[in-house]
Amino acid sequence: MSKVTVVGAGNVGATAVNVIALREVADEVVMLDIKEGVAEGKAMDMMQTANLLDMNTRIKGVTNDYEATKGSDVVVITSGIPRKPGMTREELIGVNAGIVKQVTESVLKYSPDAVIVCVSNPMDTMTYLIHKVAGIPKNRIIGMGGALDSSRFKYYLSQALEANPNEVEGFVIGGHGDTTMIPMKRFATLRGIPCDTMLPAETLDKVVADTMVGGATLTKLLGTSAWYAPGAATAEVVEAVIHDQKAIIPCSALLEGEYGQSDLCIGVPCVLGKGGIEKIIELDLNDEEKELFAKSAEAVKKTNAALPC
Repeated sequence: MSKVTVVGAGNVGATAVNVIALREVADEVVMLDIKEGVAEGKAMDMMQTANLLDMNTRIKGVTNDYEATKGSDVVVITSGIPRKPGMTREELIGVNAGIVKQVTESVLKYSPDAVIVCVSNPMDTMTYLIHKVAGIPKNRIIGMGGALDSSRFKYYLSQALEANPNEVEGFVIGGHGDTTMIPMKRFATLRGIPCDTMLPAETLDKVVADTMVGGATLTKLLGTSAWYAPGAATAEVVEAVIHDQKAIIPCSALLEGEYGQSDLCIGVPCVLGKGGIEKIIELDLNDEEKELFAKSAEAVKKTNAALPC
């Protein structure tokens, strides 16, 4: 029997729960929120689609009842305030750090062996904070951001190529931020064919630029952070762990010498399986990519320095 807990029943958390349930990633999903009745109501609403959608996953909603999360294989933390128009991810740190710390301690009390997936923003810094407070092996802490950024990169590539999104491959490394992510255009392909042989350089550069502001673009349009793609990207990471897929997904991982960085959580390609991050794949970056990665790392470190002691 597999069990997943999602802390936070907001748009992203609820979407993640819905996708996990519809894909039957786990036998049971617990959705927890601090606001009375919200998680229970959304769980009931989703469960009322079970016979319509032939869904067998059980969804339970609870208000601040961490005991209900006991024995979870994976815990997703989405808690915190969403980004508002004009607000950077970095500006969220003061508010969200305290929330993430409390949630981490609470879930580990009842699920000490769980893999933790961090979604809360600023995501790289919140993932780093979890490493500092959790006291569990580093492989069991995953920052989701790279999965989402890569999905957006592939969307913009498919639009430029006028291609089926499912036939496009591409990934993003670096920090999960508008100025820190690095869409790896050199590795982007369409059914194995390098995209830089099919698109003019200026078009590919525009794809990269659009990807980097992908979150801000949606925030401006929606008036709040996006949720469908973030929720689905979260579910992808959870599924890779629960089903031991050995899937290569870019995630925020704690580096200890990889890419010339240490004591830092930042997006890199990872092999995800039952143990969480089972391997960090170290790419042979060219000089331009190395420079971009170093700048991204410095920006993330600067945000980490703002963490409350």
